[in-house]
Amino acid sequence: MRVLVIGGRGQLASCLRERADEGWSFVSRDVLDLAQLGEFSGILDGLQPEAIINAAAYTAVDRAETEPQIAFAVNEAAPAALAGWCKANRASFIHISTDYVFDGSGAHALREEDEPHPLNVYGASKLAGERAVVASGAKVLVLRTSWVHSPYGNNFVRTMLRLAIERDQLSIVDDQRGAPTSAHDLADAIAALLPLVQEERISGLYHCASAGATSWAGFAQAIFEGGLARRLITRIPLIRPIGSSDYPTAARRPLNSILASQRLVAQSGIGLPGWRLGLQRTLDALAAAKEKTS
Repeated sequence: MRVLVIGGRGQLASCLRERADEGWSFVSRDVLDLAQLGEFSGILDGLQPEAIINAAAYTAVDRAETEPQIAFAVNEAAPAALAGWCKANRASFIHISTDYVFDGSGAHALREEDEPHPLNVYGASKLAGERAVVASGAKVLVLRTSWVHSPYGNNFVRTMLRLAIERDQLSIVDDQRGAPTSAHDLADAIAALLPLVQEERISGLYHCASAGATSWAGFAQAIFEGGLARRLITRIPLIRPIGSSDYPTAARRPLNSILASQRLVAQSGIGLPGWRLGLQRTLDALAAAKEKTS
């Protein structure tokens, strides 16, 4: 199958590249800029993919508050155009969305049927994008995920490991809860789901996040303990748990980002392992890379 992955240098695309089959190709922003809709048709017509995986997005959550036009161009207009091309060319389309479409009220794990209510521009742009994709009439699968980490790019795991070397004490938010999700685990699920989308055995909107949940402070503690065991750090800094109000940001974050992924498992048999196993996978990859370069 000819599969085109958009977002060639991002976390998810990098993990997809590791397990790509023959016929897969990857494009990054310098080839296909999601903010430039006029470029799409010529590039896609030339490549003629049978399936597109959109692993790219505008993810600068705080900056989006002052750049809403760019956020909506990349997160709504571009996915809508990609889905439209897939509809016209009978290709399948997998699009990645986010837990930030919810306001985080309540303590239950959020289901697909729960009403979205984003607190920030980023979440609003992603919600608009997923709705446009589902409404396109193409063979589509929209996967909402959360708190993605990997050995690549900028993410919470790599940031915490760096700060553990630089600081003795860290103040970390403890009242926001979610499911840290390994991009490697997510990539495995997408690869397994792709033929089901192509054969129209599954379609629509699903949650796809790691099992279990923790807070950012709890996640940081697990990162430090795993990093120390793998000699990625030499000490565990003291964690000072704080509330969201003690760490103000331009964009509000949901307090509850826990996604229930049982519907995807029930209808496809495909799910993600617990978040601690996903963290181990990222830390093992980082340790292997460090050993290789030492």
